[in-house]
Order: sequence, then structure tokens, then C-alpha cells
Amino acid sequence: MRAILPESRRILDPAERAAEILFGVIMTMTFTGTLSVAEAGRDDVRVMFIGALGCNIAWGLIDGIIYLMACRAERSEELRTFRAVRDARDPVQARAAIAAAMPPLLAELIREDEVEALRERLAAVPEPPDHGRLTRRDWLGALAVGLLVVFTTFPLALPFLLLDHVGPAMRLSNAIALVMLFLAGVVYARSIGRPALRVGLGMAALGVVLAVLTIALGG
Repeated sequence: MRAILPESRRILDPAERAAEILFGVIMTMTFTGTLSVAEAGRDDVRVMFIGALGCNIAWGLIDGIIYLMACRAERSEELRTFRAVRDARDPVQARAAIAAAMPPLLAELIREDEVEALRERLAAVPEPPDHGRLTRRDWLGALAVGLLVVFTTFPLALPFLLLDHVGPAMRLSNAIALVMLFLAGVVYARSIGRPALRVGLGMAALGVVLAVLTIALGG
């Protein structure tokens, strides 16, 4: 249990990284997609960049706070499970507490003697805090969430700042967005055990559809 034992997993798992990249790309595309190829000037590009960056900074901050809230809730749930198993009066109660915190398939494979051995080991662990405390890893995860969203702005917006004409900049920005969405899908495929190419293409298509819907709905 991570509330009791040292953590070894990555600060952000592949699914979390893919989700933040997807979100950042979609939000930036909602700004770049509103530029008029024929009429947009340098002032419009500057306003677009400031708006996209400001929006992603705000949402990066919000996502970071939500991440910390989720971590705090997870820690508290782990502590409740720990105490329920340790203080169980018999193996049946301990097994029920473990089953509630595990995938059903794994819970069914645990024997009563294994549950009792686990309860005895937990009883030897020093008393944990009264509530789930945020760890250094949690704060680093929140920072990583925010930075992923913010940094996603730059690859898509920089073509408009570096190129003089909006048309070529739009095409380059969209190409970069597709590549980033595809790579996010490849990363996500690792966490769900699916073919990287298929999931990458699906993520790219999903990102484009969501960006178009967001623009159409005035987001």
C-alpha cells in the first residue's frame, strides 16, 4: 500500500501523460483554428498566442490542483483499507476489505492463509498518519501535469510566430498537432496493451474531432 510503503511507480503514468498532451493540443488548436488564413495579421497572431498560452497556464494550474485532490483521496482510501485489514476480527472481514481494494480477479485468488499473513505483517507496521498526506511525488506529479499542458502550447503556436504567412504556419501547426496526438496515442497504448499504431492513429483522429467540436461550440 503506497500510503505505508515506499512508492516506486513513475510520477505520471503513460495514461496521465497522454491525457494531458491531448488536452493541451486540443486547447491550443481551438485558438489556432480561429485564425483566418486570408485576413489574420501579426497582431492577430500575437493575440492568439497570448490567449492560447494563458488558457493552458490556467488549465494546467487547475489540472495540477485536481491531481493533488485525487492523490489525497487515494491516500485516504489506502489508509482506510490498511486499518480495515489490520483491525479485522477474522479472515473473512480482512478478505472483504482486501477484495474491496483490489480487482475482483486478484481478490478471488487470495487464500485465507495469505490474508491472515498479510494482516499479521500489517499489524507490525508502525501506526500511519491519521489522514492521507501528500508526498513529494504527489507535488512533482501536479507540477508535471501543469507543465505538460503549458508546454504543449509552444510547438503548435511557434509556426505562427516564426513564419510570415498564416497559411503555411497553419499547415505546419496542424501537422505538428497530428504528430503530437499520434505520439500521445502511442504512449497511451503502452498502458492498455493495444497496438501502438492503431491507438496512435485513433488518438490523432479523436483529437481533431474534439478540437473541431470545441471550436464549433464556442470553446
